[in-house]
Amino acid sequence: MNFKVLKSEVLFKGKVFDLQVDDIEYESGNKSVRETAVHNGGAVIVPITNGGKVIFVKQFRYPLKKILIELPAGKLDKGEDPQICAIRELQEETGYMADTIKKLGAICTTPGFCTEILHIFLAMDLRPGNHNREEGEQGMEIFEFSISEIENKIISGEIYDAKTICGIHLAKSYFK
Repeated sequence: MNFKVLKSEVLFKGKVFDLQVDDIEYESGNKSVRETAVHNGGAVIVPITNGGKVIFVKQFRYPLKKILIELPAGKLDKGEDPQICAIRELQEETGYMADTIKKLGAICTTPGFCTEILHIFLAMDLRPGNHNREEGEQGMEIFEFSISEIENKIISGEIYDAKTICGIHLAKSYFK
């Protein structure tokens, strides 16, 4: 690293993320400010039915003011094991439980300003159950799509959520 932190301050402590602002100085003597959204990260689940279809959720996303088609996912509690989060979020959002959970990888979502790391899991040998959605998830809908349907929805722009596209790519690579 070619800089040192002169001052670091958390300006906002939120429910989803904190905002940290650092004053830094480069080795050249130039100074700058870095703003970071400090986020606990999350888990993304690629749930595959015994028939080979992938389960998706359709939900309203407040920051975009739009309804998106996505893989089930959720925020990690501080210090939480990502696999525990994945199991919880799968059941909470879809009602399904999985007898097999395998980690496919992880992605950094926006490394230019955010610490969020999303851990992506494959869920197989699914058993249906009852969902346990949070208040903001009550209008959530569940869909099942084949890989070719998913690819068409990505190409057409109907699916454009980054974690979903990455999760599908990792799942396809796993089965090759």
